[in-house]
Amino acid sequence: MLREKIDTALKASMKAKDDKLRVATLRLINAAIKDRDIAARGEDRCEGVSDDEILAILTKMVKQREESAAAFDKGCRPELAEQERAEIEVIKNFLPRQLSEDEIKSAVSGVIEEYEASGLKDMGKCMGALKERYPGSMNFGQASKLMKEALT
Repeated sequence: MLREKIDTALKASMKAKDDKLRVATLRLINAAIKDRDIAARGEDRCEGVSDDEILAILTKMVKQREESAAAFDKGCRPELAEQERAEIEVIKNFLPRQLSEDEIKSAVSGVIEEYEASGLKDMGKCMGALKERYPGSMNFGQASKLMKEALT
């Protein structure tokens, strides 16, 4: 289970007295998961969040840090941008391998064929299928762009 893997990594990093950035990032991940657990309890779900939801949390955290790093680069703050990129590397350790551009193109064309999509009106159901099949392992922004190009 992904939650246990993150907890184990945090404990190991703390015992090994790893760099502070890794420990802090792992704590941020745990805090985000616990926040989502609390929200899930409000929805009458006692078991907490699933691995798929944790993958979504991690993916969102990576995206936020990529945006922050770009903003810090633009604002001439390379040290802060580098810190954001280091956090991304820690988070990516818990994400599945990311698909290459060729693999994304192949997946997009496969879904288009499967659903017999013929125009932009079919894009929603095709993207939904991709998100269901490749949670956490695909750059959906890139997939959306490729899907749009293929359907126009």
